[in-house]
Amino acid sequence: MNIEKIRQDLPYYGNKIFLNSAGSSLSPHTVTKRVQAYLHQEELFGGYKLEDIQAKQIAAFYEQTATLLNCNSKNIAFAHDATDAYIKALSAIPFKNGDVIITSSNDYASNQIQFISLQQRHGVVVKRIASLSNGDIDMVHFQKLLSEETPVLVAITHIPTNSGLVQDVAAIGEICHQQGILYLVDACQSVGQIVVDVQKLKCDFLSATGRKFLRGPRGTGLLYVSDRVLQSTMAPLLIDGWGAKWTALYEFSMKPSAKRFETWERSYALMVGLTEAIRYANDIGIDLIEERNIELQNRLRHNLSSIAGVKVYDKGSRLGNLITFKKEGISLENLKTHLDDHEVYYSVSTLEWGLIDFKEKGVEWVIRFSPHYFNTLEEMDKVASILAAV
Repeated sequence: MNIEKIRQDLPYYGNKIFLNSAGSSLSPHTVTKRVQAYLHQEELFGGYKLEDIQAKQIAAFYEQTATLLNCNSKNIAFAHDATDAYIKALSAIPFKNGDVIITSSNDYASNQIQFISLQQRHGVVVKRIASLSNGDIDMVHFQKLLSEETPVLVAITHIPTNSGLVQDVAAIGEICHQQGILYLVDACQSVGQIVVDVQKLKCDFLSATGRKFLRGPRGTGLLYVSDRVLQSTMAPLLIDGWGAKWTALYEFSMKPSAKRFETWERSYALMVGLTEAIRYANDIGIDLIEERNIELQNRLRHNLSSIAGVKVYDKGSRLGNLITFKKEGISLENLKTHLDDHEVYYSVSTLEWGLIDFKEKGVEWVIRFSPHYFNTLEEMDKVASILAAV
């Protein structure tokens, strides 16, 4: 990995220490150039004509994403964001009263809200897998839940937004595959950060965003759809004229690919920007990116844990590049001011984004650092010195 070249692709980085890739990362300059060039061409040719001219470039999104996730391009759909992808997958399942969804205690807050909405509207039963004392999913409890009643869906967040925990989605996927249970993975925080191989996860759906560790533009996302789903009649509840063709007065036929989960309108400029971001990651190698990220997070976790008064809250036998912490005796506002004054970029996670996890940890907020492969070990040392001085 050529860190010097990667840093050159961030020409406006300046003196900041950017540690917010789990929020919205910094795009390589080539991504911005692709978006700007496409918008300029729309000014010249109009959107419809340019879509025809750039058909090959648009098709590259499906090819590059398939390479990243280890699948076929027909299994990939473009989405406006990760939640858009996730909701379309959920809406394809014909839930009825009494159907069971099994999820984890650490699933993303928006996903939990959607499950509760299904519970209130359709009588769906939501069951959550317990966590072990070290933070991992309790696989024994998961098996117990399966023995009580077969769920219609198992939905697990790979890496939650409020913690560095990496959940064992592959182990859960193997069990779901053996029992023929639909399996939905929220990979919003893992795609682009670590290797995500849908063949190994054995999932039916996988959703992700462009703006986080993929380093793409905001307003972009993706959905993986398995062959099993594509060979069925499953489709979004409210499919449109892009995903289906009106064939008779009260009939339509769906596209055979995952494009049935797309809608007609999207920003093609942002789509080609996301394609460039994925190509950039593929060219580096997601395995090398994961290796580099492990090095960065290990250095930062060690540094933070060595500072008097700092408590790091992440639990789990495997941890990712989301590091959450507080410093004893320092208010949130004072800590934010100190970091802002030193041009440190970060996020704040609050109780509403990790209700179960934060209540168990006894916190209402944490600072979240999320380094990525373009960061340096020197930055991991410098930010520790900044925190030690507050």
